Amino acid sequence: MPAAGTRARSDERRQAVVTAAIECFAQKGFYGTTTHEIAERVGISQPYLYRLYRNKETLFALAVDHVSEVMTQALMDHAPDPAAPELTPEQALQAARDAYSALVADRTILRFLMHANCAAGEPLVGAAVRRCYAKQVDTVQSLFRADEEAVRRWLGAGMVDNVALMLGLGDIDEPWARVLSGR
Repeated sequence: MPAAGTRARSDERRQAVVTAAIECFAQKGFYGTTTHEIAERVGISQPYLYRLYRNKETLFALAVDHVSEVMTQALMDHAPDPAAPELTPEQALQAARDAYSALVADRTILRFLMHANCAAGEPLVGAAVRRCYAKQVDTVQSLFRADEEAVRRWLGAGMVDNVALMLGLGDIDEPWARVLSGR
């Protein structure tokens, strides 16, 4: 029988591995990150990491699921009061954009999401990324009472915002950079 508290410590260790994996994958992506780097960041051995997670693809997919939960919570934290009057489609779009902007202020999440899209050709990762998009669409539609067009505009604006942030376009004084960054 396992010692008392072993399960709790194992769960804490799993969460620490997912957090470290998000940070590592955000820097070098799925293909450029090794499980050795993730294990080293957490302070565990690579064999122990493989006891916790079957393989790198499984770990990456679980990291996507975790980030999806973080995104959902950020949207919920910025949702309008249900008793408030109905939002216009533009107001719903802006409220969802504000929530997303607060989330991606931490560029680790933003970089991780971009790498997740790039690794979607891996079966488990692709399934996790699709679950993430499905959850975000459902969340934005229900919390912000947004119609399909408003959700598409939210996603499109978010993707342009991602590119502008990752390329540092706010610091580039060129007409094309001002257009993409919305300045």
